[in-house]
Amino acid sequence: MSKDANPKETIIKAAYADVNKFGQNGEFDKAMKAVNRILGVAPDDQTALHCKVICLIQLTKFEEALKFIEKNRLGILTFEKAYCEYRLNKPNLALKTIEDAHLPALLPNLKELRTQVLYRLERYEECFESYKDIIKHTNDCYEDERRTNLKAVAANLALDASKAIPEIPEDTYEQCFNGSCILSNRQKYSEAEKKLRISEKLCRENLEEDGASEEEIREEMDIIKVQIAYCMQMQGKTKEAAAIYAEVLRNKPKDPALVAVASNNLVVINKDQHVFDSKKKIRSAMADVCEYKLTVRQKKAIALNNCLLASFTNASDQIHQLSTKLGEQYPDMRFSSLLIRAVQLSKDKRHKEAVELLQKHAAATPNKEEAFACKFAVVQFLLVQGARKEAIDVLLSLGEAKYKPGIVSALVTLYLGMNNKPAASELLRTAVDWYKKNNVSSGDLSDMWRQAAEFHLRGGATETAASSLEELLKLKPNDVRVLAQLVIAYAQYNPQKALEVSKKLPKLETLTTASEIDALEAANWVMSTKAAKKSANAKIDQSPGTPVVEKKKSHKRKRKGKFPKNYNAEVPPDPERWLPKYERTGFRKKRDRRAKDIIKGSQGMSSQAAEQYDMSNRANLNKNSPATPAYQEPTPGPRQQHRKGGQKKRKGGRF
Repeated sequence: MSKDANPKETIIKAAYADVNKFGQNGEFDKAMKAVNRILGVAPDDQTALHCKVICLIQLTKFEEALKFIEKNRLGILTFEKAYCEYRLNKPNLALKTIEDAHLPALLPNLKELRTQVLYRLERYEECFESYKDIIKHTNDCYEDERRTNLKAVAANLALDASKAIPEIPEDTYEQCFNGSCILSNRQKYSEAEKKLRISEKLCRENLEEDGASEEEIREEMDIIKVQIAYCMQMQGKTKEAAAIYAEVLRNKPKDPALVAVASNNLVVINKDQHVFDSKKKIRSAMADVCEYKLTVRQKKAIALNNCLLASFTNASDQIHQLSTKLGEQYPDMRFSSLLIRAVQLSKDKRHKEAVELLQKHAAATPNKEEAFACKFAVVQFLLVQGARKEAIDVLLSLGEAKYKPGIVSALVTLYLGMNNKPAASELLRTAVDWYKKNNVSSGDLSDMWRQAAEFHLRGGATETAASSLEELLKLKPNDVRVLAQLVIAYAQYNPQKALEVSKKLPKLETLTTASEIDALEAANWVMSTKAAKKSANAKIDQSPGTPVVEKKKSHKRKRKGKFPKNYNAEVPPDPERWLPKYERTGFRKKRDRRAKDIIKGSQGMSSQAAEQYDMSNRANLNKNSPATPAYQEPTPGPRQQHRKGGQKKRKGGRF
């Protein structure tokens, strides 16, 4: 070492050499020790301070790196600070850090980081435009990754059916996977499943070419498998989907988001079955580690399913607690949480509280659809209680919406259930008048007009029925049945008009042709099967040029009936031959051998004394008295005549 050399500069130079060497080798813990040597000599060295921040980031010590930046007031390290905040799941702070930099133009790395922060904040439209700009003005080896991210953003935008999604090339299995997510979010599950099968095949081929291990390939393919299972589940193939979810969970994937999605979807398939297993799975889906890995849409679905699972267990307190938390955490889910609470109150026989809860929300909410749904739920709870009149009042309070065909039908049914036909008739009449006055087109109203007309015709309100039939005739001008009903209605109060309308009816000759009459005569439903076959066989083509040929009657040979063996015509058959043996006059029940020596009487009595008190013997004393007819052996039946002896003794065999 020369005398002129500065020891401080020598230390710094040697330490920087170590920092460079260890940094290139990826040994950032050793590189940080070398940086600390520099800072020990020169604590204000900006390059050394920057190097230490980089080392901390590479060692994933983001909290420590952020504190170090703030402590040393390294305001120029905007990218590093924003990146640490992003990795610490503070995307709002990261975006603020980038925007507070007040740079005339964002550097490429800051622009890319800002785009990723926008994706985390679920500001997909801004993120999509930012990625398009980056891809347009950048040319490096990361183009495939950016296109993959662009596809992922497009998949989230596809949830809104009104948004147009541009075509993006699919060169890798990741891009193909994100393309399938676009299709599934547009509810094209069959097409999405086909694309996922292609992605699965490409994934294995690409990873095998890159020399990946089987475990790495399986981890990557599990993501694709879960998406395939989701598409199958949405197509109704729940058994196949459940098998895939279970297989993936058995592999114990490291990605907490994948575990959460698979567990939640299995809970949905289980419904009210395997509740204990579903409870374990929903806990996995709601773990803290999943908080920053799932989108808000996914977290909402999991929280809602947790409430529904609690309702299956009928845990009343837990349901009220979870549903209240759901409404507070996600304001747009407040109505769903309210319905869950109301249903549980109804289960607990607290119908009045459930109705009051829904009515209060219907009066307070500015959302007309929610208010409308609340009133329908109130009607349901009132009907469960049997309060039909109150249910009718709620439906009538819907204003002009009460004239919708479904509501009119419900009101008519309720009125008829209360035996209030005049009110049902008046409702149908006002509904007809309202539609005529407002000229409202609400889909196919033909069923409502038809039902209203028939109801009024039965009730004798022919003018109102005619009004309904006129509207129905506008919808179906070629319907002969409607025209005929209209003629009948007019005939009751305006014969002249009935005569005019009847001229539009088709002539009788056009309605009944010879072929139709023949078809009706030949129809099998008007006669028995045998008669139909006979009439079909008896038909002869009697056209003018064909002579009639008479068929000879076929005489069937009568066969004599078969008699049983040993039949004797002189002996009359047994009249009881069709009765079971135990119902015949001569049936005698076999006495149990075990009861032969039973002594009847009190305990300890001798056998001679027992005979004195045995009433069964006394009952048979008068057996042949004149009052009781003596037993007569029945006349042997046809199969009982000429029997030879008793049953033959078996030869051999086991005893």
